Amino acid sequence: MPKLTPSRRQYLEFKHQFPDAIVMFRLGDFYEMFDDDAETASRELDLVLTGRPVSKGERVPMCGVPHHAVEGYIARLVEKGYHVAVIEQVGSEPVNGLTPREVSRVITPGTVIEPGMLADDRHNYLLALAPEPDRRGTGWAAVGLAYVDISTGEFAAAQLDSDDASMGVVEELARLEPREVLLPAGWVERGVTLPDSIHLTPLPDYRYEHGFARQALLDHFEVSTLAGFGLQDKPLAVRAAGAILVYLQETQRGTLHQLTSLRSYSTHSFMTLDAATRRNLELSETIRERSKRGSLLGVLDHTVTPMGGRLLRSWIGQPLLDRERLEGRLDAVEALYGSGTARAAVREALRQVSDLERLVNRLLARRTGPRELLALADSLGAVPELREIIAGAGALDPVADALDPCPDMVELITSAIADDPPATLNTTGVIRPGYSAELDKVLDASRGARDWVANLEPAERERTGIKSLKVGFNKVFGYYLEVSKANTERVPDDYIRKQTLVNAERYITPELKEYEALILNAEERQLEIEERVFREVCDQVAARSAALLRTARALAHLDVFASLAEVAAREGYVRPALSEDDVLDIRDGRHPVVEKMLHGERFVPNDTHFDEDERLHIITGPNMSGKSTIIRQVALIVLMAQIGSFIPAREATIGLADRIFTRIGAQDEIHAGQSTFMVEMVELALILAHATRRSLIILDEIGRGTSTYDGMAIARAVVEYLHNNPRLGSRVLFATHYHELTELANILPGVENYNVAVAEEGDDVVFLHRLMPGGADRSYGIHVAQLAGIPKAVVNRAAEILEELEAAGGDFTLPQRDQPDGPVQLTFFQADPDPVIDALQSIQIDEMSPLDAITKLYELKRMIEK
Repeated sequence: MPKLTPSRRQYLEFKHQFPDAIVMFRLGDFYEMFDDDAETASRELDLVLTGRPVSKGERVPMCGVPHHAVEGYIARLVEKGYHVAVIEQVGSEPVNGLTPREVSRVITPGTVIEPGMLADDRHNYLLALAPEPDRRGTGWAAVGLAYVDISTGEFAAAQLDSDDASMGVVEELARLEPREVLLPAGWVERGVTLPDSIHLTPLPDYRYEHGFARQALLDHFEVSTLAGFGLQDKPLAVRAAGAILVYLQETQRGTLHQLTSLRSYSTHSFMTLDAATRRNLELSETIRERSKRGSLLGVLDHTVTPMGGRLLRSWIGQPLLDRERLEGRLDAVEALYGSGTARAAVREALRQVSDLERLVNRLLARRTGPRELLALADSLGAVPELREIIAGAGALDPVADALDPCPDMVELITSAIADDPPATLNTTGVIRPGYSAELDKVLDASRGARDWVANLEPAERERTGIKSLKVGFNKVFGYYLEVSKANTERVPDDYIRKQTLVNAERYITPELKEYEALILNAEERQLEIEERVFREVCDQVAARSAALLRTARALAHLDVFASLAEVAAREGYVRPALSEDDVLDIRDGRHPVVEKMLHGERFVPNDTHFDEDERLHIITGPNMSGKSTIIRQVALIVLMAQIGSFIPAREATIGLADRIFTRIGAQDEIHAGQSTFMVEMVELALILAHATRRSLIILDEIGRGTSTYDGMAIARAVVEYLHNNPRLGSRVLFATHYHELTELANILPGVENYNVAVAEEGDDVVFLHRLMPGGADRSYGIHVAQLAGIPKAVVNRAAEILEELEAAGGDFTLPQRDQPDGPVQLTFFQADPDPVIDALQSIQIDEMSPLDAITKLYELKRMIEK
């Protein structure tokens, strides 16, 4: 091997430690990248790729970025999924001819804490999975899951033991939307597919060994058992939590003081929402524009703090099943809803609050600047006023009790930190005069030297007679006396020439150098003392982190309650009545998003009612009549009630739903090799396999992705299955264009028909958007085509074809059995066969499933009744 330069050897040692990261190596005022890292960074960051000699006759690729702009470049790399290891210079003096360096931080998509790289209103989760293989060794029998947001200190773990552990993981990924997922390398090699927005990081399998992971958790939390965290019977959750902790210790260089607790949870405590349902209901972003505006979150989010915004997003993604907790949330919202004055005062006071949660965690990670510390004090300053505003509102007492204004910390910060400090510790002026006696002594000692330099220019002008003489300073030469070339003959003998310019000469004097040394030494000493004092203040504040974080989270809850109360007051929402039964009764319900999007139009409200005898609504009506809006609004109203929000309705009784399922719209998964119809069937299979009696199912146009007869057959079979299966009996809203399915209401007792009303005025059609009992018999598809701007020739020809089909009986109706006109008299001696007997004789009993038999019995019973 060629003989390498010392700095090259040093770089390679760091690269060996972090082979999967882009290593940014500090060289003077630049961070340099080499070899493959340089080529990657050059491509991703649009940097000029150059070269650097590393030994005799050898050059390697190199590119670099200025040290003052490095955060922006790091953010761009991390956003693209790269890991970045930052190598800093330590000290200013070389050791054995080489500048000492060390790893200051390793930044990955899931370990970002820098404010400029984080979205204020959403968490930045890192998630770890610890799978347990099934008997075949190819699937997951169970899985441990842990996630953490180191910017807020949230740390949680769960164990999914059900037969559908992998499905549970998919649902949690949809809920949490982590930026980075850790997985054993052995599983990664088998092939794992994650959404494009999630970065996958493989870890050595030994990191997931139970003993290794358990000991890491015990050491970090300084405990002798994990029982206090609820993990004693969850070995896979322990493995996932331990793996994520060790990963953080490596990337954060051991500074994890913000992780003070670990919460275990069960997915059975919350409403389950699969990825399709979250997408179809547009809970946090719209399908087309991927925008918050136009989503449920966009309507409900009137929060004024980043903490409140994150909490509300979390609530919408994880509705509760616990009625007692929900009533507590509704009580808190109602307390602010009932008093507009108190609500306005709370929201105004909250505007003074910064992101206290992330400020405290940056403080614990020793990443806080002087201005952030002042922001923390200002945020705490709003707490006494907020406690006074909500005092006496019983529902808000838990929030008030958790709000600790920490007056001693406010006093400490305001007395120690200057009113307008610099952003970083690299500049003097951080510590307020009078706080540190040691610092004041240094400043006093240098004040005389500063005054002497300040008075030097007028004194020297008078002594030399040179009116244009100037006193200046730069980092290279320090203080100097500048004289124009025209006055060099008048320069005193004690001036020492230091630098020649085009039109001037610069000089120094021994006395000036003496005072310069006093000033510069004082500044260096001042910087040293200010940094030390600032760290001491930070450590004192960090010691109260538990109270500060408790206050931050209480402020977030108060912000969400005020936001939900504000939107309820603005939009005319009401408090829902919650029930443990599976009833659902909504009077004058409205779609919370659609009604906001209407300009100059009134939203038409509608009723929805489910009880023990009415479980499945078949909703028919023309295109554009509002079927999809109506069924979606029911799902959103139920979900809003189960996050503790008031709802858009006149009144409602909501039986808590364990799951909301939706099958809405057509969306190809071309990258997965799935057609629209295949996607529809996969989602439908998921619903039929996992729904329960407490579930709410929203189905829109099932079967339309294939031929008419196939689609109609599938749609009817689905309705029969949902109605007859003893495990189900779910509340179902089934919107369809297959008007023939309305016949099922005459056969299946739990099925009811509804249609969206239409008024015909000559050739014009008016959509009333009103849900009425009974089925529709027309789709008005040709009329909708005309409204959409289809050429008139096409519309006219379609009308002609429709008339021909209807005349020829080609309206694709389900086969109807002939019914006798009068009462049926059953007799063994009847000359003509009875239709019921004919039907019984045609049954192939050995080929029928129990569900088919139930459906057939309903049909026979209906035939007899007629």
